[in-house]
Amino acid sequence: MTGDQLPGGTYRVAGLSFTRFGYGAMQLAGPGVFGPPKDRDAAIDVLRTAVELGIRHIDTADFYGPYVTNEIIREALAPYPEDLHIVTKVGARRDEQGGWPHARTPAELVRQVHDNLRRLGLEALDVVNLRVGGLDSPEPGSIAEPFGALAELRERGLIRHLGLSTVDADQLAEAQAIAPVVCVQNFYNVANRQDDELVDSTARQGIAYVPYWPLGGMSPLQSDTLHQVAARLGTTPMSVALAWLLRRSPNMLLIPGTSSARHLRENIAGAAVELPADALAELNAIGGVR
Repeated sequence: MTGDQLPGGTYRVAGLSFTRFGYGAMQLAGPGVFGPPKDRDAAIDVLRTAVELGIRHIDTADFYGPYVTNEIIREALAPYPEDLHIVTKVGARRDEQGGWPHARTPAELVRQVHDNLRRLGLEALDVVNLRVGGLDSPEPGSIAEPFGALAELRERGLIRHLGLSTVDADQLAEAQAIAPVVCVQNFYNVANRQDDELVDSTARQGIAYVPYWPLGGMSPLQSDTLHQVAARLGTTPMSVALAWLLRRSPNMLLIPGTSSARHLRENIAGAAVELPADALAELNAIGGVR
């Protein structure tokens, strides 16, 4: 299978060609995104399977584990295919209570970038997202200082492209006045549409939009409509949720995560499900917009 044969095909931004169906590596760490996986061989297998199936967009962060996922990615995939894009995040750390406190001072960001480079075994990072808000919503305020620090690392050649995670439209505009932004990674799915305007705005600007938690994440979606549509189409709610996202906008890049190669194949097959016009209308109505 090639990237063009994956659901949604590919999307080009700033000279990069991303498969719209990507892979999110967070679940490769242990329970609660802490420590090593129960089965390291299975974690390696799912990464190699992703690449074999044509996926060329892997999302990660050095604070997953922490450090665990990046070490597994390097073990599984290095030396990396030339067309594989590894997108990482900085701006947070893990505490002993399982929280995700900010770590966004310039010194912290410089250290995190070097940590990502070392553990992934790279001389430069393709894309680095600055994580700004909480787990599922932006936190208003200036991001000029931390984004400026990453822009300086980009000028030094340690980062090729910059992105943002969990931000609002004002923060995107502020960042763009400092350096180009190639992607925005926010919480968004069929039932959580607060980012509808930002999805459309990034599409007009040629910026990739990367939604996380297609089924709700910390608060799983409880949508009768989603389950009814899935049952009618003979598929799963996850498949319908992923297929809807691909239909939502051409700049939408998916990064569903799993620790199972079998489940990865199921997600890919599911995302290719056709959504008839009546099903699409029902799904659109869940969020009360469009």
